[in-house]
Amino acid sequence: MSLVSSNKTETNKYELVVRVSEEKFRDGVQKAYTKEVKKIAIPGFRKGKAPKAMIEKMYGKEFFYDDAINMTYQAAYEAALDEAGLEPVDRANISDLKVEDGEGYTFKAVVTVKPEVEVKDYKGIKVEKIIETVSAAEVKAELDRMRDRNGRLISVENRAAKKGDTATIDFEGFIDEVAFEGGKGEDYPLVLGSDSFIPGFEDQVCGHKVGESFDVNVTFPEEYHVPHLCGKPAVFKVTIKGLQEKELPALDDEFAKDVSEFDTLDELKKDIKEKLQKSKDEQAQADVENEMITKVIENMTAEIPECMYEHKIDELVNDFAYRIQAQGMNLDMYLKYTGMNMSAFRETFKVTAERQVKIRLAIEKIIELEGLAATVEEIDAEYEKLAKNYNIDVAKVKELIPSEEVKKDVAMNKGIDLIRDSAEVKEKKARKTAAKKKTTKEGTEGTEETEDEDSSEEN
Repeated sequence: MSLVSSNKTETNKYELVVRVSEEKFRDGVQKAYTKEVKKIAIPGFRKGKAPKAMIEKMYGKEFFYDDAINMTYQAAYEAALDEAGLEPVDRANISDLKVEDGEGYTFKAVVTVKPEVEVKDYKGIKVEKIIETVSAAEVKAELDRMRDRNGRLISVENRAAKKGDTATIDFEGFIDEVAFEGGKGEDYPLVLGSDSFIPGFEDQVCGHKVGESFDVNVTFPEEYHVPHLCGKPAVFKVTIKGLQEKELPALDDEFAKDVSEFDTLDELKKDIKEKLQKSKDEQAQADVENEMITKVIENMTAEIPECMYEHKIDELVNDFAYRIQAQGMNLDMYLKYTGMNMSAFRETFKVTAERQVKIRLAIEKIIELEGLAATVEEIDAEYEKLAKNYNIDVAKVKELIPSEEVKKDVAMNKGIDLIRDSAEVKEKKARKTAAKKKTTKEGTEGTEETEDEDSSEEN
């Protein structure tokens, strides 16, 4: 038996006294000897051939104890957790290790455990689902984006630059009449109005023609990503070397053929509307489910250890670091670019981490209360789904992801399904206000649909 005693010392903390038997300890000592003997030279013996008894006589019987303990304490600790029925959420603090001659050894482990959770009123949650319909203005906006993506740049010479133009510029920045590193560029294509440069820069390029050289006076933002430039006034020497404007294609059947599989503009509009509506419907469903989960965790009572939040932040930070690798950037580079330290960066994940931890605890409690469990068929189906998502063989997925993890995830989904399926969802349709007239640049009247978010009607 590994567990000697288990005592609750404070909320979510237990002190375990754990014993490793003489037999297991001696086995650990023998394994330590086998591992280390190759490195040991004793007079009268070839290197690596000295008997264990001789080594202990020369260096003391405790010579292999540290390695033996490192080889055996983890298994004893895990066995003690099982006996005590505890689920740790952090690494244990190990102390008071005592080797008892002829009786193995004992140690204390202070462990932080998963909190006791109470969750109520998770069935029959009442929520409202706002049903929004796609407006003609939204379809037009998507068509305008498609036109913009398919526009072509043509050179202009006989007018000044304006917003929307692409100006090819040379520039060099100065602070107190001294050029600073990173402030110079040649033949740079700047889209005026894109806000890709320092605030105020692009506005001052507007109004100038090709061939003109002029000064642009700006002040770097207080939270600029280069620390020594923060809040500094600067002067940029700028020359416009070229100017282009975007010519948009006509919105007709030929445009529809060029950018889609459809033959007519009406067919393209219909497809856009259907896709936008599907996106709105999916977002409405996601909003409803988020509201349900929010109500569940509001009805949960638990004293959650801070370490659970910190570990979740660790996961989110590591996931972020992994994703930006695809962009050729590591986390240190990202922090330097944004001017953030690690502490401030971790703080940005705090709210998300707290919500995810609470959701997990609440759903796990619901699973326990409802006796939900994954069947063999459901586990196999989940493996098939993962294999398809990652485009790898099912056998490989099973090697990478233990069945226990898949089992937990399937049960979690069942818990969420139970909350959703038992909820009382009242659908409300967003009400459009009457279309109002507006005057276009050409002087003709058009209509613009607006939506009153506060007004709704029951469906």
